[in-house]
Amino acid sequence: MIKNQINIKNKRAKFEYHLFDIYTAGIQLTGTEIKSIRNSKASILEAYCIFDGGEVFIRNMHVTEYENGSFYNHKPRADRKLLLNRKEINKIQKYLMIKGNTLIPLKMFLSEKGWVKIDIACAQGKKLFDKRHDLKEKDDKRDMARAMKK
Repeated sequence: MIKNQINIKNKRAKFEYHLFDIYTAGIQLTGTEIKSIRNSKASILEAYCIFDGGEVFIRNMHVTEYENGSFYNHKPRADRKLLLNRKEINKIQKYLMIKGNTLIPLKMFLSEKGWVKIDIACAQGKKLFDKRHDLKEKDDKRDMARAMKK
């Protein structure tokens, strides 16, 4: 069928947050949005998810306007509905009730059927000392790999 040609990631997510539960959701898109995403003209670095009226939306996801689109083009930073099961939505709602918890996107990809999917994670922000600890571990692993190579 269609190759998994798009692979848009949020590289800062694992550094900025402690990740807990990961869900895969579909996204409700218009025609020009899907065309831009298939050209890898999207970014989820600044995006986050909100719970509103019994549904989950992704906010601040940037999808560049389609260059061959006419006046039917989409808005680059519109809220987009995420397609999840009711059980998953209820779990997410309970998780977001606790102060300090958030829902962030990790990566966007094409499924085997050609649908755009997004991995979202329940997360909690890291403190500065947690980030320093992660950097120290990364440097130590790099130093050990260099020593093993010699």
